[in-house]
Amino acid sequence: MPALTEKKRPASRSAGRPAAELIFGDLWTFDPAPETADPKLKSRYDLFIGGKFVAPSSGKYFESINPANETKLAEIAHANAADVDAAYAAAQKAFSTWGKMPGKERAKYIYRLARLLQDRAREFAVAETMDGGKPIKESRDFDVPMAAAHFFYHAGWADKFDYVAPGRKVAPLGVVGQVIPWNFPLLMMAWKLAPALAMGNCVVIKPAETTSITALKFGEIIADAGLPPGVINIVSGFGDTGAAVMTHPTAAKVAFTGSTEVGKIIMRSLAGTDKKMTMELGGKAANIVFDDAPLDQAVEGIVNGIFFNQGHVCCAGSRLLVHEPVAAAVLAKLKARVRTLRVGDPLDKNTDIGAINSREQLDKITELVASGVKDGADLFQPAGKLPGKGYYYRPTIFSNVTMSHRIAREEIFGPVLSVMTFRTLDEAVEKANNTAYGLSAGVWTDKGSRILKMSTELKAGVVWANTYNKFDPTSPFGGYKESGFGREGGRQGLLDYAKLI
Repeated sequence: MPALTEKKRPASRSAGRPAAELIFGDLWTFDPAPETADPKLKSRYDLFIGGKFVAPSSGKYFESINPANETKLAEIAHANAADVDAAYAAAQKAFSTWGKMPGKERAKYIYRLARLLQDRAREFAVAETMDGGKPIKESRDFDVPMAAAHFFYHAGWADKFDYVAPGRKVAPLGVVGQVIPWNFPLLMMAWKLAPALAMGNCVVIKPAETTSITALKFGEIIADAGLPPGVINIVSGFGDTGAAVMTHPTAAKVAFTGSTEVGKIIMRSLAGTDKKMTMELGGKAANIVFDDAPLDQAVEGIVNGIFFNQGHVCCAGSRLLVHEPVAAAVLAKLKARVRTLRVGDPLDKNTDIGAINSREQLDKITELVASGVKDGADLFQPAGKLPGKGYYYRPTIFSNVTMSHRIAREEIFGPVLSVMTFRTLDEAVEKANNTAYGLSAGVWTDKGSRILKMSTELKAGVVWANTYNKFDPTSPFGGYKESGFGREGGRQGLLDYAKLI
């Protein structure tokens, strides 16, 4: 049996005395703790149009793969242009009723969606984890509860529109087309649907092809809630389906969350039209640690900022900027913390980092990490055995990174952190803003005045102070520059689904 050893580490400014690191080796291991709830998956999922499930007109289906073990979960309907036309026709017909319905009546339906999702929370959490690869404790404790919270919050707004734009009246836009990504399928659906419904719009929404199951399962909740047929229509498919949703002439507004490259294609295709747009695109956020920060707390925030959901987060703190006086201490603490992270079966409640969403995404991460090594950055990955089957990647830290490295400039969308240093506040701001993106940032310091200054200097839509990845339905979220435009959540997100009259 391996002996229990104690390893002395250098003193850090936050500790004030030499710290001891207990190294247990493989003295104790975690017994498997799998989630056993039944996700109630069907072998085949059809489109949800006009209040009912219908087969795709082409008769075509594609497979949804569990990234944890590469097994087939279900067959998903592939909607073509004719199916999208039918979805928009159903939404347009429903708008004549839904758009004129008193807000307090719409609120009852939206509230029902939230309660029904809560009732089936465990089932949806397991389905989300199996379809997307994220750890069950994240699906269970964040994704599903936050999705329900967005419906609850916007149900509360539905009869209070006299206060959403003081001095002005608001009205629904009509039918809205929406496309959501694969990293937070159910939550992104709630972000999109809840404000649109509360304002009185009807929706045609397309989930990502690799994570369509929870969106189509949500169709069951829509039916159970008794929403008028056509208020919400769900069409699954690939890029051709998304393009049909985004460019359809019936849509008064389109909302897209995904890569900057695809967002640019959508914007070019809609140039010259009068459609409203909301674009929530890529990010390359800076997480900035000053020498007076609570370092142990900061390390937890750094880990959460980049390794949450395998780094599949548009606002992930993928660039760590550390004040030079504490850079060595932060890096040592960070490496020690990362060694404790468990990579493995996403359905195991002990797992910290689950499966990468797809083979394609795993290949992208692998290629960018190889570029970091080639460019001369120092690679750190903890030891440990990965599962033999499935798409997995170790948590990765690069130090000695420069702004010219690809890993410091390109969005990796994986569990990969690039560490750089700075000497002055102005240098930190310059490095943080030296990116095409502007979605989010984090600041760790004990000085309130420094936090306020950084919040005004950083070109980011969201700036977290002494925390990271904190979300709330009442708070608007969105970015600048190539991270997109428009806001989701809060009063600002509601106004993006309204016209002022």
